[in-house]
Amino acid sequence: MIAPKFIPVVVKQLWRHRVRSILTLLGVGVAMFLFIAVQTLQEGVRQSTQAAAGDTTLVVYRENRFCPAASRLPQFYVDRIEKIPGVVSAVPVKIIVNNCRASLDVVTFRGVPREDLVGPTGWASKWQLIAGSVAEWEKRSDSALVGETLAARRGFKVGESFDASGITVTVAGIIRSPEAQDQNVAYVHLDFLQQAAGKGGGLGSVTQFTVRVDDPAKMEQVAEAIDAEFRAEADPTMTSPEKAFVAQAGADIVEIVKFTQWLGWGCLAAVLALVANAIVLSVQDRIKEHAVLQTLGFRSGLIARLIVSEGMLIGLLGGALGTGIALAVVHFGNFSLSQEGLSISVSASWSVMALGLVISAGVGIVAGLVPAWRAGRREIASCFRAV
Repeated sequence: MIAPKFIPVVVKQLWRHRVRSILTLLGVGVAMFLFIAVQTLQEGVRQSTQAAAGDTTLVVYRENRFCPAASRLPQFYVDRIEKIPGVVSAVPVKIIVNNCRASLDVVTFRGVPREDLVGPTGWASKWQLIAGSVAEWEKRSDSALVGETLAARRGFKVGESFDASGITVTVAGIIRSPEAQDQNVAYVHLDFLQQAAGKGGGLGSVTQFTVRVDDPAKMEQVAEAIDAEFRAEADPTMTSPEKAFVAQAGADIVEIVKFTQWLGWGCLAAVLALVANAIVLSVQDRIKEHAVLQTLGFRSGLIARLIVSEGMLIGLLGGALGTGIALAVVHFGNFSLSQEGLSISVSASWSVMALGLVISAGVGIVAGLVPAWRAGRREIASCFRAV
């Protein structure tokens, strides 16, 4: 846009009115903080609910039930599910949560059979253990492998005991998983959780079955076969892809997060107004100076580009400030929106940071276009008459 030798000129113009520039930067920073916070929510929803081409996981729930407390299926269903063509494995899962409503702080217990978690192809083989050991989890019936996000939010450490929903467990390990639903849960032994559940069903009763199929293209076909298998039973099933189930069960959260995109657009409009106002005031203060620059040989186009560069620099600095603070808050806050025992992680990523910087710089450029166009068209004589 401008040669590097003119960058000090742009910085000097901002520094001459440092109070106004700092206040504008703070305003842009606050607006971009809100915009990035909204983007991290949108990113969490996308990761948790948007199906990928390689997804092979189905969730079998009690028909017309979405809350773990209401979904009760006989555990012996697992043998019949595994015989359906296309099914690689079926794992009975018991789920208990301390709060079924939408919340930022939910403790979710997931009880799974030992052989399905620890075996060579068990779930633990896909996790990274960042503290403790799976062997310790096998030794104690009341032990738990806790997701990284839940452990960080509650401050859990290996060897400590904690209580939620009347269930007391000891942390045997802390896991890191690429799956959003593993980051905010505590995995415990299935029989332990069934007995601890009491009124929630007891032994032989589970909340859902997690089913793996051998081909992503067969997901719909296998889901229909499972539901057909149990349609005449006292407890019919409802089978759907895992991410579609998360989107359906957490529909309230998804709708709220979708609505927040309007807040994000409002923040960008605020950034545009702030930067444009600062540039217009700055240009009005420098009408005589622009006339002098034209007398010294500065072309109108160069003056216009200097003004646009001021807008871009203000937007970029304010955007970097707001984006950095927002990502730090999200990273260290370990936020996770939960409903019905399903989690939508609020995550910070490099792509969101890059988006924030590019958009803030772009809005700064747009804000400077009109003042730059007006300054570039002004004649030298009219500049001196305006002083």
